[in-house]
Order: sequence, then C-alpha cells, then structure tokens
Amino acid sequence: MKRLQISLNGRKRFSDIKIGPGIRRDTGRFIADSKILTPRRVLLLSNKRVARLYGAEVKASLKTEGLKVFEWLMPEGERYKSFRELERAVSFLGKEGFERNDLVVALGGGVVGDLAGFASSIYLRGIPLVQMPTTLLSQIDSSVGGKTGINLPFGKNMVGSFYQPPLVLIDTETLATLPRRELVAGCCEMVKQSLVANRRLFNSTIKSLKQLKDDPGFVRSSEFESLIAANCSFKGAIVANDERESMRRIDAKSRKILNFGHTTAHALESITSYRVFRHGEAVGYGMLVAGELSKNLGMLGSAGLESLRAAVQLCGPLPRADTLDINKIIGALQHDKKSVAGQINWVLLDDIGSPRIVSGKTINRKLLQQALRIGLQQSGRQKDKASNE
Repeated sequence: MKRLQISLNGRKRFSDIKIGPGIRRDTGRFIADSKILTPRRVLLLSNKRVARLYGAEVKASLKTEGLKVFEWLMPEGERYKSFRELERAVSFLGKEGFERNDLVVALGGGVVGDLAGFASSIYLRGIPLVQMPTTLLSQIDSSVGGKTGINLPFGKNMVGSFYQPPLVLIDTETLATLPRRELVAGCCEMVKQSLVANRRLFNSTIKSLKQLKDDPGFVRSSEFESLIAANCSFKGAIVANDERESMRRIDAKSRKILNFGHTTAHALESITSYRVFRHGEAVGYGMLVAGELSKNLGMLGSAGLESLRAAVQLCGPLPRADTLDINKIIGALQHDKKSVAGQINWVLLDDIGSPRIVSGKTINRKLLQQALRIGLQQSGRQKDKASNE
C-alpha cells in the first residue's frame, strides 16, 4: 500500500491518501485509526451499480468498528449532479439526525464524489468526508484536492465549494470492473495531468497506456498503482501550493493549469446535456483543441502537437464530436467558470510539461473556430480507422 499526504498551506490540515488493492475491506480500520475522525454514524453515499459491487464489503468493515451505517444511493450520470439530488442528500442526513462529528463516505466515481463532497460541506456547515473513488478518473483527479460541486443547465460545476477530505482511500481493485468507456475517460485525464506536469510523468503515462492497450489486466499491476500515486502526488503538490485556485495567479504552478483541456470539455458536456460524453472523453477533445490553439499561437511545436495527439489516441476511441455545432460550443464557452472580466483564461502548452495561462483576448473567433474544427475531427477519424481495420 502506498500513502501520500497533502499538507494545506502549512496549516494543520491535511488529506491522507492511501492507495492499494483491496483496501476497501479495511475502511473501518482506517477511519478508527484516524486521529481526527470520531463518528458514531456513517452515511455511505453511492449509486446502485457501485453499491452492488462493493457496498457490502465496505459496510461490513464499518460495522466491525462499531459504527452505525446508513446508505443513500443517487442515480448514475453527470446530469444528476443537481440541486434536486443535493437537496435529497442533505435532507436524508437531517432526517436521520446526523451530527457534526458523524461522517459521509463517498463510494463511487466523480459524480458521487462531487455531490457527496458538496453535501458534506454545507450540511451543518460541514461534516467530515471520506472519499473512496472507484473510477480511474476520480482516483487520480476528482477525489484529490477538495473541489466539490453540482451543475447548472448552462454550465458544469457552477455551484460548489472547496472542501478537503481528511482521508482518501483508493482501492485499485475497482479498476478491474470498470466499463471500457470509463477506463478511456480516466486515461484521458491521466494524459492531461502528464502534459502539464513534466516529461517524466508524460513518458511514464505513454509507456503504461501502451501496456494497457496490449493487456487490460495491467490496471491491477504494481506499476499502474505507482502511476496512480504519481498522479496524486503531482496534483497534491499543486493543491498544497494553491488550494483555492487564486484568481491572481497565472504562473505555471497555479492550480489553474489542472484545467488544461477543460474549457472546451465543459462546453461539450453542457451543450449535449451531459448525455453524450464521459467527462474524461470530453477532456480528450479539449486537449486536442488546446493543442491546436497552442500550435497556431506559435507556442507548441509540431512534434509536441503530434505527441499530444498520439497520447489521446492511445487512450481509446471517443464518441464522435465533429457533428456538433461549433457556434453553440463557442456560446457555451462564455459560461466558463474560470472567466475573468468577461475573458476566458485558456490553459495552453509551450511544450510538454510547460503549461501557460493565456488570456482569451489573444484568441480571435476565427482562430478558435479553426482549432475546434480540427480538434473535434481527430478522434472521429481515429475511430473510423479502427473500425475499418
């Protein structure tokens, strides 16, 4: 088992991250061993599919430590990160009499983690949270760093909070039951991390993606576990230095760099009502568009762009996006939550491992339309090619 700890701005707050196969069966012990978690009751917040796979083991582990366990299951899908489901979750906590020292355990992917985290942050002005991510994307990204939120009809994660979980339990065994699309989505997010991190993490990611392509069982290997840990470590270092994503910071260590590929991704998800793309799939397209912009602005060289494209292709096929209305996408971009003074802050690349935050003032509509047109065609071509082989 690997262990990481994120210390937050030198204060006496931290997130303890444990990574290993089968650790869900020791959930109760990890909570009991914690110095700051002292619950009497635990709400296991999940969805039906994940609860059916892992819920019984987690509940048994919690009950072994004498904890009273409740279960609340939300519908599955990004569109259920909504005010309606949030209200249902906090109402359940209130109805069952949860107190401020009790605990919410989020067992599932990013949707479960985001909604559970937000509910935990606002119920009684905050009760403790444990994240137990079960998808690759949530294990390397959304469970780490404390961002929580729900969507609005015109934009993703427009309402939310920063709320750090004192404990994150990453059970790598859960990756073996992931649907193919969820694994592709997670691999895209992994590529994103590596592109803004450094050449070493990028090369390790490419090597692992090639091994995963040849052997799906590679997700259960110690090498893949180490790659997950490396991703968590990189993101943890960024978060520790810029926990709340300061609006004033535009340097290469700002938390904003983690939004690489997300500006276009959120627009794609929004205009399709969160029904077409997994989040990571949309990020895959977002990276292709950001790569085109980077090259056309004279930042990223041709070799770097080809490396980016090849990395996204290694992740696997994405749903087609070249039939979407580019003008609708551009319209949705205006609701990006990272906008400042009406301008979008784009995260682009000077090179692999060298992100730069660029004001939207430097990107005219024609340049953006061109980048969207080319970027959104890439994976569609790759998918057609794969189907003909």
